[in-house]
This record gives sequence, structure tokens and C-alpha cells, in this order.
Amino acid sequence: MKSNYAYVQLYLRLAIGASYLVAGLDRFGVWGPPGGARISWGDWSHFMQYAGQLLSFLPYKMAEVFAAIASAAEIIFGALLIIGLWTRWAAIGSGILLFTFALCMTQAFGIQSPLNYSVFTASAASLLLACLPAYKWSLDAMRSRQKTTYQTNNI
Repeated sequence: MKSNYAYVQLYLRLAIGASYLVAGLDRFGVWGPPGGARISWGDWSHFMQYAGQLLSFLPYKMAEVFAAIASAAEIIFGALLIIGLWTRWAAIGSGILLFTFALCMTQAFGIQSPLNYSVFTASAASLLLACLPAYKWSLDAMRSRQKTTYQTNNI
């Protein structure tokens, strides 16, 4: 049976990466203002109202720092997954970040919330991506080919 890993990993990379970029950039108004069609937050202050609920067990200033770190991580992981650079590490990081998000959602709103939004599923998909043997059509694959070519030519 021929393996379809190449297509599966590409689909996982693009789907997870795009989801991260869309969510992360929404917090800065990239997709439109607060209250706009299909806009979740639209700016940092609206996002922080939600993040404050998620992280209600922390002082507000600390919650804001964690929200900023998580937002930066989402945008970085999203970009890395889409271009396929350091894919395994980006997938592991994104899986852990989503799992942490799911736990915070559970603590704040109950288990139904992360289940309704498939946060556990997305976390599992990220971790599955990290387990795949190769990442065809990625910068990782291109770098690997260049390294192999360099080693072969310099023996």
C-alpha cells in the first residue's frame, strides 16, 4: 500500500497553521474591528476580556503577560507550520499550547467548552503531526536535501 503521509502532513500543517494565524491575528484587528462579521475579538482589549476569564486564577497583569506570550506563540507556530520550518517542534509546541488552552477553558467554563470548539482534537492533531516521519513540501525537506547534497559532494 502506498503511503499518503505527504498529503496528510501537508493538510495538517496548513490547517493547523492557518487556524493559529487567523486566531492570533484577530486579536490585533487584522481581520476587522470588534463586532464585525466573523470577528471574534478585533482588538487586544476585547481579547483580554476573554483571556481574563480563562486565566481568572491569575492576577490580571500576569494573565495579560501569559495572553501575550500565547498570542505570539500562536502566530509564530502558525507561520512555522505553514512554511514547514522546524515543523516537529512547532507541532509539539502548538499541541502543548492547545492542550493548556483546553485545560484553562475547562477550568473557566466547564468541559463542554473545549469539546464544543474541538480544542482537544486540534491539540491531538498537532501532536499527531509531530509524529509523522517526514514533512514533504516544506522548508525542512528542502534544508534536509541541501544538507544531504552538501555531505555527498564533500566526501
